Amino acid sequence: MSTEIISLYLVPTPIGNLGDITLRALEVLKKADTILAEDTRTSGVLLKHYEISKPLQSFHIFNEHKTLAGLIERMKGGEVIALISDAGTPGISDPGFLLVREALKAGLHIDCLPGATALIPALVKSGFPTDRFVFEGFLPHKKGRQTLLKKLAEEDRTIVFYESPHRLLKTLEQLIEFFGAGRNVSVSRELTKMFEETFTGTAQEAHAYFIAKGVKGEIVLVIDGKKK
Repeated sequence: MSTEIISLYLVPTPIGNLGDITLRALEVLKKADTILAEDTRTSGVLLKHYEISKPLQSFHIFNEHKTLAGLIERMKGGEVIALISDAGTPGISDPGFLLVREALKAGLHIDCLPGATALIPALVKSGFPTDRFVFEGFLPHKKGRQTLLKKLAEEDRTIVFYESPHRLLKTLEQLIEFFGAGRNVSVSRELTKMFEETFTGTAQEAHAYFIAKGVKGEIVLVIDGKKK
């Protein structure tokens, strides 16, 4: 076992079901001096559930640049910090990358715990090839969106990205336009929660299904790669 003194822990949190946190994650959160949280209200629910009482500090995309230098100095001084996001693994379409980069530059030791992330369950449940895939995070809202979709339409690996409920129908319409109505897709929503659902079919079928049903919850969209 490594004897390095860890200054920064990246701790995955459940994407829905609170029971999906690991024993080691709980151990780290209990021993950390400070917990950085994307939304302290959301994270407060998790910490209260597991009776963890530690100083919470807000750390999100709107303040990470301003707080970086101070956090690095605190860790240099011996403070142990745990970074969590609202759900899943920090740094995966969530704040974390900048802090990790600066901590490495400062010679600090980092540990990333394994744990929950929404993209893997959605990928595995899709039934599409999992040996090779590409993860695109969130698509651009406007600038560069169509250019990227046209490029991805030629991708032969399975494609995974996140989508918000109010943009899903628009995205499916664009998939029909650029990928073809018959391209197979798998839409997972509310993973690990009470109303978890996965719909797998063609882009055209998925569009019709969610027009009729409506769209709620966070979405992971998996697209079968282009056949050679």
